Amino acid sequence: MTADHWEMSPAAALRVTPGFDLAGLDHSATPGWSAGKKEGRAATGDRGEIMSDLQERLFAHGRSGGDRSVLLILQGMDTSGKGGVVRHVLGMVDPQGVALRSFAAPTPQEAAEHYLERVRRSLPRPGYIGVFDRSHYEDVLIVRVEELVPRSGWEPRYDEINAFEEEVAAAGTTIVKVLLAVSPDEQAERLRRRLERLDKHWKYDPADIDARERWPEYLEAYQAVLDRTSTPTAPWHVVPADRKWYARLAVTELVTRALDDLHLTWPTAGFDPQVELARLEASTHR
Repeated sequence: MTADHWEMSPAAALRVTPGFDLAGLDHSATPGWSAGKKEGRAATGDRGEIMSDLQERLFAHGRSGGDRSVLLILQGMDTSGKGGVVRHVLGMVDPQGVALRSFAAPTPQEAAEHYLERVRRSLPRPGYIGVFDRSHYEDVLIVRVEELVPRSGWEPRYDEINAFEEEVAAAGTTIVKVLLAVSPDEQAERLRRRLERLDKHWKYDPADIDARERWPEYLEAYQAVLDRTSTPTAPWHVVPADRKWYARLAVTELVTRALDDLHLTWPTAGFDPQVELARLEASTHR
């Protein structure tokens, strides 16, 4: 599967490898992509058509008793573009085959359960692309930074998450993990636009500033996530997110290639098409 202007596959260009330093990331870079914004937007649309066809095959596979699904996990600081990716990337496929879940603060009932239970209930069924806008990783990010539980509570969760994702993958779900990495300066500009525009006020949360003031601590927490939970089964991909067009292009490629790697064919009909055509013709001429 090839695409013009990709010098190397985004899975390789963006994948976290040992020694990766999130603090040293160029947030406006376009890893693996050799062209510009215009070409990137055009390529996103072109790949969207391919992704849509592959998603329909996945949906048909699930409807025919198959066990495969895809789970896209999106993480990132506020304004990193998670909502835009969902809208612009997953908006290119049939919505009936997409299951979106946003993980806010747990309800009292959820808080009384093991933190992975609500995640388990939200996993995509066979045939679906599941999307987590934030995820179980909040339980080693915000929980850690905001000290919602003691270190003894969140420290074992890295290994628990790895084991959980191994189980999910073994059951037939391909996991695509994406960290959308926005710079502090770009985040400030995006927050400023939300405050200056009446139609964007609904997107603003005063808590965004509170989190921003703890940027170094969140950076440390995200680095720990990348270091400890990027596995061969479910590797992390860090996408520089200051250029929205590139972030959307990169995620489109990651999802499209994950679908293509399933090598799904159209399911065999449980009937004889020629017989059914004959019956259709007979019914038409009655």
